[in-house]
Amino acid sequence: MAQVVRIYQPPKTAMQSGTANTDKWVLEFEPAAAREVEPLMGWISGRDTRRQVKLRFDSREEALAYAARNGYQAELEQPHARKFKPKSYADNFRPDRLRG
Repeated sequence: MAQVVRIYQPPKTAMQSGTANTDKWVLEFEPAAAREVEPLMGWISGRDTRRQVKLRFDSREEALAYAARNGYQAELEQPHARKFKPKSYADNFRPDRLRG
């Protein structure tokens, strides 16, 4: 059975106002085994080291070609369209602004 990989374009984080690092495509391996509770310390651990690997590509086609070349089954997630409303600081002081 082929290893399943997920290909997606990461969204911007809530901690940034810009769109840095959102133009790349990421290939991420799906977990092959469930995580386990380590009996001595109670930590969560796993034997699947591919879970830590994230490959970045400049385009969706490059990521899909890599997956096909290595025999991975790719699940492609399309990015959501970002709704952007341009605002300015001066809009806070407009006379026709509704006061709450």
